[in-house]
Amino acid sequence: MKYDVVVIGSGPGGYETAIRGSQLGLKVAIVEKDKLGGVCLNIGCIPTKALLKSAEVMEETRHLSDYGLRLDGSIAPDFAKIVERSRGVAGKMNKGVGFLMKKNKIDVLYGKAHLAGSGKLSIEPSVNMDGDRIGKAGTVEADHIIIATGARAREIPPLPVDGEKIITYREAMLQKKPPKRLVVCGAGAIGVEFAYFYNQMGTEVTIVELLDRLVPVEDVEISKALQRAFGKQGIRCLVSTEVKSVDTSGQSLAVHVKTGKGAEAIPCDQVLSAVGVRGNIEDIGLEKLGVKTEPGRIVVDGYYRTNVPGVYAIGDVAGAPWLAHKASHEGVLCIEHIAGEAVHPMDYNNIPGCTYCQPQIASVGYTEEKAKEAGFDVQIGKFPFSASGKAAALGDTEGFVKVVYDAKYGEWLGCHIIGRDATELIAEAVTARALETTAHEIAEAMHPHPTLSESLMEATRAALGKAINI
Repeated sequence: MKYDVVVIGSGPGGYETAIRGSQLGLKVAIVEKDKLGGVCLNIGCIPTKALLKSAEVMEETRHLSDYGLRLDGSIAPDFAKIVERSRGVAGKMNKGVGFLMKKNKIDVLYGKAHLAGSGKLSIEPSVNMDGDRIGKAGTVEADHIIIATGARAREIPPLPVDGEKIITYREAMLQKKPPKRLVVCGAGAIGVEFAYFYNQMGTEVTIVELLDRLVPVEDVEISKALQRAFGKQGIRCLVSTEVKSVDTSGQSLAVHVKTGKGAEAIPCDQVLSAVGVRGNIEDIGLEKLGVKTEPGRIVVDGYYRTNVPGVYAIGDVAGAPWLAHKASHEGVLCIEHIAGEAVHPMDYNNIPGCTYCQPQIASVGYTEEKAKEAGFDVQIGKFPFSASGKAAALGDTEGFVKVVYDAKYGEWLGCHIIGRDATELIAEAVTARALETTAHEIAEAMHPHPTLSESLMEATRAALGKAINI
């Protein structure tokens, strides 16, 4: 079989790349060793958000009286049903990707792909996450091969994953009952999301983070606000703390850590290793063709070309940030460049980051600290949700919007939000930054009332010294 383009991997980056290629008139095939949709749709972003929605509803039921509502009887989580619902959501999305492949006349080739020479791929049968053997042996040819093989959980020596006592995100979303006590190692997005989820399920949760704060890539004020919120929820947070080892010999576990105050052993029933991810660059034949790699990633240029003509890499396998929407944008840009479209390299400083615990976190662009390090004279504006009429009506006034502007030209350098629906609100900042919108234009743009989106306008007014509602 001969194609214009073959994409290896059908996660959001891979399948959207394939669709865009078909739209551009290219003959496209996609190779998948497991299930259509990849990690994101099957055991990542989508099913995790379904779990988090159950946790959010559970949390809200504890505050029914705040809304003048009464419930006779108690509400308790049915953990197995929660996981079942999450799997149902993932299954539906998986079928949706299958429909899109047929609609766009994209050949789906199941199996494990290997680079077999210039413009050639060999495919062998594989076993999917359900234990089913899929695909058949064969060879395909393509003028362009795009590697979109994603990433997996990173392992470190103190946390040898066994899938039962020491687990990754995969087991955390699939197991049928929650542990009584859980230690989460790593306070990035995955770590804090599962910490929130299991805490709402009744698990006693401790977070251990090597760096000096939760969600260390976020603005310092956002990190501090999340730690305060988690403390109120009953989640213990240990920062500047190193995991030395885990004793799994007994009925319960003991996580040995080193804190600023000395050594401590934290008893628990399960440990979640959430210390990052690593690109899937092994066993796909990169060495055979001499494709240049670095630890955990394939080296690419601004159009995702490797050093080998006709071979490209996008998404997690091409390096950080490991985000589905980043992978999708890279894939579309890559395939459009292949098709001769007029495109330009992506602005990696305008990629939004979203964390779906409660309170939610969303950000884009420079933090205040990074903007100052870059030499900008900054104007900072903040607006607390406690001053928002919509937040008050919703009964959720925790958090704030923080904006960072360049004092000289009014450029919107960064936006950082913690609070309700933060992950929806951040899109305004991403779009405005892409359009090079200034602080004055945001302040003057009419925002509907009452909405949470007004908070971006109000924070911008504050940055300009024109605050009205605070």
